[in-house]
Amino acid sequence: MKILITGGAGFVGSNLGLSIKKDYPEYEVTAFDNLKRRGSEIQLHKLIENGINFVHGDIRTREDLFSLEQDFDLMIEASAEPSVHAGSDGSPDYLIQTNLFGTVNCLEFARKHCRGMIFLSTSRVYSISDLVNIPLTKNGTRLSLEETERLVGLSEEGISEEFNILNYRSLYGATKLSSELLIQEYAQTYDLNVVINRCGVIAGPGQWGKVDQGVFTLWVANHFFKKSLRYTGFGGEGLQVRDLLHPSDLYEAVVAQWGSLDKFKGQVFNLGGGNLCSTSLLELTKVCEEVTGNKIEISSVAETAANDIPWYVTDNTKFKTAFNWEVKKNVKDIVEDIYNWLKSNEKDVAKIFNS
Repeated sequence: MKILITGGAGFVGSNLGLSIKKDYPEYEVTAFDNLKRRGSEIQLHKLIENGINFVHGDIRTREDLFSLEQDFDLMIEASAEPSVHAGSDGSPDYLIQTNLFGTVNCLEFARKHCRGMIFLSTSRVYSISDLVNIPLTKNGTRLSLEETERLVGLSEEGISEEFNILNYRSLYGATKLSSELLIQEYAQTYDLNVVINRCGVIAGPGQWGKVDQGVFTLWVANHFFKKSLRYTGFGGEGLQVRDLLHPSDLYEAVVAQWGSLDKFKGQVFNLGGGNLCSTSLLELTKVCEEVTGNKIEISSVAETAANDIPWYVTDNTKFKTAFNWEVKKNVKDIVEDIYNWLKSNEKDVAKIFNS
């Protein structure tokens, strides 16, 4: 089997590639990446050491993709400008060129050279105004659902694929939703075997966390390196909630999918850690203190940024039913894995996290 992973040297792409190569050493895996994201040069060495082919290229440039000059059984489209704040304080050019026009190039390549495609989208396609208006109540260390009857696509399990996507969602979310629409048209028009996974927060070893993307990994890293943090938004109490998805659980989800793309082509699936792997920042702090043995200064900023949301937990019901998949890693597992990665690679990661 030949597999192409775009964004293959990034956090998500490299974890997928390395896991595939470990479990299926006979598979030919190609990582395609422009190496723009910080830390990707470190991941690149691991890819090559483990027998993964690397092609330096940019999905924004169609000629780069088509220079591959071979066919693949599967494309995993994991490339993206992943920050929800991208373009909000300046030009959106790179965001749109990568997340939308880049998708068009990937679709054209897949149409001509791939038997199937898995597209990693985002939970950020859901409308911010609706997410902000979810009825919530303070429940000790986190915000919790007050009631679920008011909004379609909201239940005790979390946010489902039926939740509203019709209102403002951020430039980032808009580019991913636009890509989803094009993908569904390609599935219908060209009989392309492609599915869409709306991923929640993915966090784990190998992620170069920042405030605007990868904040949960950053939380562990700052505890590890004894650097300060701050609770930002929604009163600055750290009560906002997200569910986390470990790269190994994402990998198992992708493997569960790739054999039946024809059956589910064009369909959308929510994919995240769900209730089992949800946490507030306040709760995460306690886990980080326990795992690292360090307690750091955490200040408070009450004001909420424009694209921030107070609560998001993924309802995985559709995905679990279709592919017989379950989340295995919990929040403490993720923190421990990040901590062990930081400890094992302290010299290299310190250059990134302490810069």
